[in-house]
Amino acid sequence: MEDATIAPAAAVPTTDAPDLLAHPFPASDHTCQNCGFQGSGRFCQQCGQNYDTHRITLPHLAHEVFHLFTHVEKGFLYTLKELALRPGDMQRRYLAGQRTRFQKPFSSFFLAATITALGQYAIKMLLIKMYGMSGESEDYFRHYFALMQVGLLPLYAFITWLFFRKSGYNYAEIAVVVCYSLSLVVLVVVLINAARLIWPYFDSRYVELPMVVLYNTWTYFRLFPTASRWQLALKSMFINTGCFFLSQLAGYIASLYLVH
Repeated sequence: MEDATIAPAAAVPTTDAPDLLAHPFPASDHTCQNCGFQGSGRFCQQCGQNYDTHRITLPHLAHEVFHLFTHVEKGFLYTLKELALRPGDMQRRYLAGQRTRFQKPFSSFFLAATITALGQYAIKMLLIKMYGMSGESEDYFRHYFALMQVGLLPLYAFITWLFFRKSGYNYAEIAVVVCYSLSLVVLVVVLINAARLIWPYFDSRYVELPMVVLYNTWTYFRLFPTASRWQLALKSMFINTGCFFLSQLAGYIASLYLVH
C-alpha cells in the first residue's frame, strides 16, 4: 500500500504579531511587523504599515523631521496660495473631496494663528525698541488677536452657518470654510500691522475690517456661484458685522480681566 502523500498546508495570514523580542529588527520578509499579516507589495494590506522596517537611527530621525516640515510647508503654502487666488472655490473643492494637496483646515488655521501671534509679538518688541512705546500703550485686542480668533472660531462658524443653513452645508462644513478663510485673514492682519513699524500710531483696524468684509464676500461669491450676488453681499455684511462686534466684545472682556 503506497504511503499517502501529505500536501503542504496552504499559507494563511497570521493574526498574531511576530515575536519582536526574539527578533527585534527582522529583515523585510513581507510579514508585517505591526499586525503579522503576510502579503506582497510595499505596504501591508491589513494595517497599511510599510513592510520594510528598520532600526531607528539618528539619520532616520533627521529624515523624519525633514519630511514633517517639508510636507507641512508644501501643503500649507499651496493652501494659502489657493485661498488667496481662489477663495470659496478652494473650500468647495475640499468639501467635495479634493483633499490630498491641501493642508487640513484646523492644522492650517493653528499654523497661521501661531505665525500671527509670533509676528504680533515681534512687531510689539520692535515698536518698543524703535519708538520707546510701552506695552501698556498697546490695546489688548491687538495683543491677543490670534488667541482670541482661536477661541471665537466656533462662534464665527455658528453665525455663518445661521445665514447659510439652507445651502446644503452642515455646521461642520461651514466651520471648515470659516477655518480656511481665517487662516489667510490672520496672516494678512499681521502684515497690515507691520505698517506700524513705519507709522507707529496707525490704527490698522480701519484697513483690516474692510479687507475682511471684501475677502469674505468674494469667498461667498465663489463658494455659492449660482446664488444671488446681492443676497450674498447682504449676508456677508451681517456675518462680518456680527463677528466684528463679537471679537470686540471678547477683547473688551479680556482687557477687564487682564487689567484687574
